Amino acid sequence: MAETRSTCPYCGVGCGVIIESEGAQISGVRGDPDHPANFGRLCTKGSTLHLTATPEVLQTRRLLTPQWRPQRGGAMQPLGWSDATARIADKLDAIRAEHGPDAIAFYISGQLLTEDYHAFNKLARGLVGTNNIDSNSRLCMSSAVVGYKQSLGADAPPCSYEDLNHADCVFITGANPAWAHPVLFRRLEDARAARPDMKLVVVDPRRTESAEFADLHLQIAPGTDVALCLGMLHACIWEEWLDRDFIAAHTEGFAALKDLVRGMPPREAARICGIALDDLMQAAQWFARSPATLSLYCQGLNQSSSGTAKNTALINLHLATGQIGRAGAGPFSLTGQPNAMGGREAGGMATLLPGHRDPGSAAHRDEIARLWGVPALPETPGKTAVELFEAAARGEIKALWIACTNPAQSMPDQALVRRALERCELVILQEAFADTATAAYADLLLPAATWGEKEGTVTNSERRISRVRAAVPPPGQARPDWQIVCDVAQQLEARWRPGQPSLFAHTGSEALWLEHREATRGRDLDISGLSYALLDAQGPQQWPFPEGATKGTARLYQDGHFATANGRARFIAKPYQPAADKPDARYPLVLNTGRMRDQWHGMSRSGVVGRLFSHEGTPALRMSPQDLPRRGLSDGDLVRVRSRRGELVLPLLADEGIKPAQAYVAMHWGQEFVSGRSAQGQALLGINAATQSAYCPDSKQPELKFSSVSVERLELPWRLSAAAWCEAGESAAMARRLRALMGELDYGSCVPVAGRDGLEGWSFEGASAAPLAQTLITSFAEALGLNQPGLLRYVDTRRGRCRLLRLAGAGEDARLQAVLRVGEGREGAWLLNLWREAEPVAPHGRWLLAPEAGTPAGLVERSAQICNCLDVSEARITDCLGRASGDAGTRLATLQSELRCGTQCGSCLPSLRRLVAASPIKVVEEVTP
Repeated sequence: MAETRSTCPYCGVGCGVIIESEGAQISGVRGDPDHPANFGRLCTKGSTLHLTATPEVLQTRRLLTPQWRPQRGGAMQPLGWSDATARIADKLDAIRAEHGPDAIAFYISGQLLTEDYHAFNKLARGLVGTNNIDSNSRLCMSSAVVGYKQSLGADAPPCSYEDLNHADCVFITGANPAWAHPVLFRRLEDARAARPDMKLVVVDPRRTESAEFADLHLQIAPGTDVALCLGMLHACIWEEWLDRDFIAAHTEGFAALKDLVRGMPPREAARICGIALDDLMQAAQWFARSPATLSLYCQGLNQSSSGTAKNTALINLHLATGQIGRAGAGPFSLTGQPNAMGGREAGGMATLLPGHRDPGSAAHRDEIARLWGVPALPETPGKTAVELFEAAARGEIKALWIACTNPAQSMPDQALVRRALERCELVILQEAFADTATAAYADLLLPAATWGEKEGTVTNSERRISRVRAAVPPPGQARPDWQIVCDVAQQLEARWRPGQPSLFAHTGSEALWLEHREATRGRDLDISGLSYALLDAQGPQQWPFPEGATKGTARLYQDGHFATANGRARFIAKPYQPAADKPDARYPLVLNTGRMRDQWHGMSRSGVVGRLFSHEGTPALRMSPQDLPRRGLSDGDLVRVRSRRGELVLPLLADEGIKPAQAYVAMHWGQEFVSGRSAQGQALLGINAATQSAYCPDSKQPELKFSSVSVERLELPWRLSAAAWCEAGESAAMARRLRALMGELDYGSCVPVAGRDGLEGWSFEGASAAPLAQTLITSFAEALGLNQPGLLRYVDTRRGRCRLLRLAGAGEDARLQAVLRVGEGREGAWLLNLWREAEPVAPHGRWLLAPEAGTPAGLVERSAQICNCLDVSEARITDCLGRASGDAGTRLATLQSELRCGTQCGSCLPSLRRLVAASPIKVVEEVTP
């Protein structure tokens, strides 16, 4: 078995991994104990990475050959790489000749490597001649980018992970790192255990797992972050909790901000935010008066029509109190994607150029043109993500090249996005996985190498550059992203630069990285002292790391000199403004979005692992229990969620962590996993059918976390449940068959189930307002393989009921292999639990086809899974706690000792603490002799 050190491809924590491989097959993964981001720890997603690269996944889920669609709506056909690149070059050449270079656009990804970013950027700006290149980081980090630049002069997070060990107050706002950045949250837990006096404040409209760990939770109204920061700063000014020496020596603009803050006294800020005045004052005191305050923030600040204002309002607090540029202090933006930072460094967004340069600056354009060896870079501003798709929908953009992202799931206002994809003359999708929603709109599919198969670098949240290494060759004809770009570029050069030296004659990823490195020389992110050899020998390094340096820079601005023209940080005075999508009588609720614990983005990678659905296996809309009776709703209802843009149907779940007049749904549920049909019979497009594309005027980041919606109960009495175990090699085909039927129902959800005995499972839940047609039932039976002899069958056509069961094994060992249940309500729903748990059917034999409603006696409802790593259910945890004694810490230790839950990645620790707190304490009686 071979071992290869590399980096995890999920979040921006940037964990090191050791890939285990046998020949051309990845066989395992574990955390790298020597990587300074994680020291061997991995979350549930990272620890199951090898399950996204099994032989079955490679053969059934991966793109293995280039393909093209001869006509829209037709089937894809394979073709060779030379034909594919020539076809692309011909089409791009024709479009540019007829419509100009700005009719071509590129939409790329924070999951690309820095070398890939460099290749795409050079192709778009240096060869095609357009600034229309943007990244899905626009949906993630662009407000943080602009906030840093406006306040501190450069897009440079000033902190390091080690600052957690020195912080006296940690201020988490707009983030749930317990789930979104779990390995980093483990470091916070360790730091707090070592320094019990540390104060933790969490600002979040929901009571999240991170909030449960806090000393103070400010459960503000969605979108009111700027008001909160202004109110806290007002308190700091009034109470003299300022560092006036720091303000005078190292900042500018405080007088204008002070004038603005006068209009937001703490009492008014507390009213707007919907929190207690005392809580706001306590947060302000801890923030300002603690010896060192570190803030951690993410999408709650970024994904907003006031995203930049939220970022700068928080940075204002750090500047006013001198909480920056020293150990344990500073504003620390948590990057969402594994290489969003690297993409920002390489200038892979419409509003950036390589080396933190500005495309609006003629001098900066000239510098990059000289580095690349081209006459000039384009001057016309490029279109950012939302603008790009709006332009495509208007017909202005004719060709769209998409790489390593799935905009038909992740972009807001899905109806507009799909109109854009349909109107483009040419849609190129460069992807590793074959079945994303965007693939259905592509004219050409280009198979890309992915994690474990490619070489390069990524940069994590703390500016640390890590090597990504290939453990195995790409499957089939898949190629590294940079190589695909270079191959097409060389075809275009033959047309556009005949006889001139190639700009893309790269023979490996290192050559591209060296060009990128040169673009940073002398800049704030200077990495001229780094090389692949140094990274290989000494491990990951933080920038800046200029030539001649012996180590990277852990903490920025320690000398009080900032990256502005005069060296002073800037106070940014921006008033509080409500969100763009105003609630009203028709759309009275505010819909928020966020992450699930064990899933990633649109789930094109993590969604192939059934184990990762064990903790939360079905989509749900969460609302406050107080809201349900007043709106005529009940826990478990199917409801229609409707915004001004679109709608979706979801099961309803009461959640005490959500305030009234709010709703929440995980961001991951795209059309691939949940769909159905609207009242007009149109296919439902997942969560982002309802979200909005209004964006921050400075960062152009859309307000994905605030949408005004209505929620109404649906009468969908006719229910269908379908589930089957199958061989791993058949899993993808079964998923395709089941998902193709989602649009035939008013509601449909299709998810994988954790495998058993070498088999993989799929579960489908559907609902309809009318009885299901026999033809549809037959289609489901065929999809499940329930159209063969040897079934247990019950059919009542008069009452519209049907049960089809296939058993595996015989006698006492017989289990349900596949089940199809059709009827009113939840009649017979217990069969799905029997199937999922693979329990023997013999004890329930007479119930299997019984027409009566009800559940067999003795059949225990499935318990929620809490610990994914070790498959520990809530029932086992509750049983163990019933026998445990002592205080909360002792009982948690008992759980970890007996069941080992919470001892691996730690993602389940917040849930374990909640169960410990909710369980009665066992009283041990003393016996007097």
